[in-house]
Amino acid sequence: MRKYPFFLSIVVPVYNGADTVGELVQALAELAVPGGHEVILVVDGSPDRSLEVARRLLDSTTVPLTVVDHARNFGEHNSVLTGLRHARGAWVVTMDDDLQNPPSEVLRLVGHARDNGLDAVYTCYATKEHAAWRNLGSRFTNRVADWLLDKPKGLYLSSFRCLSAFVVEQVTRYTGPFPYIDGLVMQATQKVGTLEVKHLPRAAGRSNYNFRRLVRLWMNMFVNFSVMPLRLSTLCGLGISALGALGVFWVVGESMIRNTPPGWSSLMAAVLLLSGVQLLILGIVGEYLGRLYLTANGKPQGIVRAVERNEAAEEAGGRAGKPAPEVVALKQHG
Repeated sequence: MRKYPFFLSIVVPVYNGADTVGELVQALAELAVPGGHEVILVVDGSPDRSLEVARRLLDSTTVPLTVVDHARNFGEHNSVLTGLRHARGAWVVTMDDDLQNPPSEVLRLVGHARDNGLDAVYTCYATKEHAAWRNLGSRFTNRVADWLLDKPKGLYLSSFRCLSAFVVEQVTRYTGPFPYIDGLVMQATQKVGTLEVKHLPRAAGRSNYNFRRLVRLWMNMFVNFSVMPLRLSTLCGLGISALGALGVFWVVGESMIRNTPPGWSSLMAAVLLLSGVQLLILGIVGEYLGRLYLTANGKPQGIVRAVERNEAAEEAGGRAGKPAPEVVALKQHG
């Protein structure tokens, strides 16, 4: 059986988290985890002082800590995937840096996965402390995911999740530039569960997700992990063709019964309807082709500028005899 230096790895993507990441790491360091745990912070090209704060934590925290510096902002799911590649635990928990996911729930989440023989456990909330438009967007995403992804119906896809090392190994094989973590998880396993936890108000700042970022995330799910949009285009084309055929019979029949002049309004309505459908289908096909083009051109999933670990993380890795992942730069902090 494969041995791991830690029982648990906690992966945190960091963006505009300078005011909260220190408190988060301190709370995670206080967790009593049998078998030990580590924390991986992936600073995703954050424009604030997040990287500086994370580097200071290397000297001050007692928990094994790894800080990964992304060369630019690649997005949350890209950052999580980078963090998973540096995780060395038998179980991995991913969570946000805004303290809305209580660190006190981490052990309960891992215990639920282990005790029930699950490969992945997603958290759900009785009350969500997000803005109304964010909650609406989340509900929409999850309803569509019920349809597009092979996931248990009604499962809430939360960023606060627990994954087994087996699933992490499968997920990190993905090399494309448009990762969607939950889609990759659903491709790897059907042993998926859920656990209700608390959801706290943001400790500082505001959500990093705006409408544009949410649309980009939705497109990653719609296009990268399903051909359903193409099938819908086909069905839409067949439906419009059927309506067009009925329209032809109606026009021919009317012309035989009545002496009707050419109808400007009906002609324009038909042209606009058919043109709109054609442009929609071309747009969907173009989205697939564009992503194939970017993938073939080697668009990076994430570029790591540097990886830094404190002494506790280095010692744990050495005891396990497991080499650290390849990095661009590596510094020890003691």
